[in-house]
Amino acid sequence: MEIRTYRSLDEIPPDFGPCALTIGNFDGAHIGHREVFRRVARIAAEHRWRSAAVTFDPHPASVVAPDRAPKLLSTPLERSRWMGEEGIEQAVILPFTPEFSCLSPEQFVRDVLAGRFRARYVLIGWNFRFGRNQAGDTERLRELGAQYGFETEVVDGIKWRGRTVSSSEIRRLIAAGQIAVANRLLGRPYSVAGAVVPGMGIGSSKTVPTLNLRTSAQVLPATGVYVTRTADRDTASEWDSVTNVGFRPTFKGNNLTVESHVLSPLTRDTPRRLRVSFLWRLRGERKFPDAASLKTQILKDVRRAQAYFRRRERWT
Repeated sequence: MEIRTYRSLDEIPPDFGPCALTIGNFDGAHIGHREVFRRVARIAAEHRWRSAAVTFDPHPASVVAPDRAPKLLSTPLERSRWMGEEGIEQAVILPFTPEFSCLSPEQFVRDVLAGRFRARYVLIGWNFRFGRNQAGDTERLRELGAQYGFETEVVDGIKWRGRTVSSSEIRRLIAAGQIAVANRLLGRPYSVAGAVVPGMGIGSSKTVPTLNLRTSAQVLPATGVYVTRTADRDTASEWDSVTNVGFRPTFKGNNLTVESHVLSPLTRDTPRRLRVSFLWRLRGERKFPDAASLKTQILKDVRRAQAYFRRRERWT
């Protein structure tokens, strides 16, 4: 579904409501978030309202508690796109400013939820807090919702195999290199995007050629070697690949790099922009005695990656 995205309260049109909506950071839009989006879309359809989701930019913690602000898994526009995939018609990316953070719980409900959005139903998580100094909680929202004309529903967090699904847990798993479990909680492979930049020429001359990614992603997997899919963001081309995240200790590297070796020949010019999706961790990054030893290991990594893709083909 094509989603309409608004970047401020001033952009909200008169026909935004009546609506069913949900509010949250929704970083990563994991399987729990997607369940929430689908429920909001169903409620809206049943009542012939519009469906909406409200998120924030920047993350509220970066304004009210900068030392505790998390590194983010996704951009606001990525979240907006994922909301649309689950049936949300309207996304609001609210600028979270010091002034906005000073709204009292009642001001937020009266002026924003009931006023601007014309909300009739609001779905929030069990740990939702709002208003100045996070003074509002779920019970306060129920009270204010009854006063200002909307129903409030509170949902518990969901679990996957006994593990609570949350953005913070997914960040922890990715940082630990547990990419396969993180992907289960996300409901899709974790990916990073950016521009292709020149490398040091070591791969093409001493080991294997790579596409070197410069990314602004705030969360990267633990250093190591991964089975990946690498996509050209400007065309429909995609390749099976092996990607190293690390510092190239064999060559005394100092800067963190993301280097992908594609497992089939490039049929066009070198891509300008890539998206790398991480599927499975093969091993940690290691220092080898020389380039020849590293190349031998990379070729082993390639064979393991090829076996992974053959197995995946049989599963699907």
